[in-house]
Amino acid sequence: MHREHGFSLIEMTVAVGLMLTVTAGVFTLMNPAHGSFAAQPEVSDMQQRLRVSTDTLYKDLVMAGGGAYQGSMNGSLGNFFASVLPRRVGQLNEDGPTVFKTDTITVIYVPQTIAQTTLDTKGPNLNSVEIGVTKTPGCPPDDDLCGFVSGMTVMIYDETGNYDIFTITNVQENALHLQHNTTNLEYTGYKEGSAKIVQVTSFVYYLNTVTNQIMFYNGGAGADVPVVDNVVGLAFEYYGDPQPPTWRAGKAVLNALETGPWTSYGPKPSPTPVGGFVAGENCVFAYDGVTEPSPRLPSLGPLGSGLVKLTAAQLTDGPWCPTAASPNRWDADLLRVRKIGVTVRVQAANAALRGPASTLFTRGGTSRGGEKWVPDQEIRFQVSPRNLNLGR
Repeated sequence: MHREHGFSLIEMTVAVGLMLTVTAGVFTLMNPAHGSFAAQPEVSDMQQRLRVSTDTLYKDLVMAGGGAYQGSMNGSLGNFFASVLPRRVGQLNEDGPTVFKTDTITVIYVPQTIAQTTLDTKGPNLNSVEIGVTKTPGCPPDDDLCGFVSGMTVMIYDETGNYDIFTITNVQENALHLQHNTTNLEYTGYKEGSAKIVQVTSFVYYLNTVTNQIMFYNGGAGADVPVVDNVVGLAFEYYGDPQPPTWRAGKAVLNALETGPWTSYGPKPSPTPVGGFVAGENCVFAYDGVTEPSPRLPSLGPLGSGLVKLTAAQLTDGPWCPTAASPNRWDADLLRVRKIGVTVRVQAANAALRGPASTLFTRGGTSRGGEKWVPDQEIRFQVSPRNLNLGR
């Protein structure tokens, strides 16, 4: 009889076993690759979110302190008041003056604008007021309101360290109607012909820890706007001049006040008593009536040393400007700020690419395999606002 050709049961079993082994090996090799294919697009998206965060924050923070550039009282806002605040300032949900938040910053500066002049009337004494402005040489020749228009955000400030931010709600032929933008009107002593009124940019950046978003707020009645999603960390650090402001005139105090320059930074003392201070002093300088005004702020390092990191305690313990009783007071140490450190941390949007909460993941996810893990990414950078470093 001829033998039948084919596989025995044993041979078939061995063949199937070999095939399964090879197949399992192939899938074992493919699974990490599959995880990598899923992870790489998310990594690219995280890097893009870091780039957007960096670009957005940098372009605004670098402008901090930019002041008026025509007419009187021009130059850095750091010569008049603190333009960087570690808290939320604005018409809605404003933080108190003693609040310090590591994930919130308010920045103020004057943009490129023709709307900058002085008051033609006494300053406001109510939250909603009507005022006039001076038509100075820098104003458009056919515009009695010097470029100010309805809807514009403006600021009034003077040399005492007081400032207030308003929104123009209406304009008349020779008058502006203003609505105050913060909880309390800072000051009612703005003088005709000397107090400055300018278009201003005032904004807040902060981290919403509920929605994991960097938020932007323009300081007015508008809603907060998300800037970047899936941000799990945002921190601001402040580095300041270790030397206190100094008096730069060598003549008799009250005579020197009329000519200047007066201080290395910060508001100059008034030649007349203001806000409970005697003539020749203010929140930044003390005056004994004999010697030159001396700084109230301590030295934080030797002369010529580098910037020092300012702590929350230093920025919330006074001395308070423009006065300790002012409802919108600010710590005089904020005048020292010369550099801002920023840390941004983002997470994978897909929870299936995040492992358990740990050093790698601020917010835990559902991934159980390391091959599909996409750890949080973090970037740190520093910004030196040019208008706060003019004297360095």
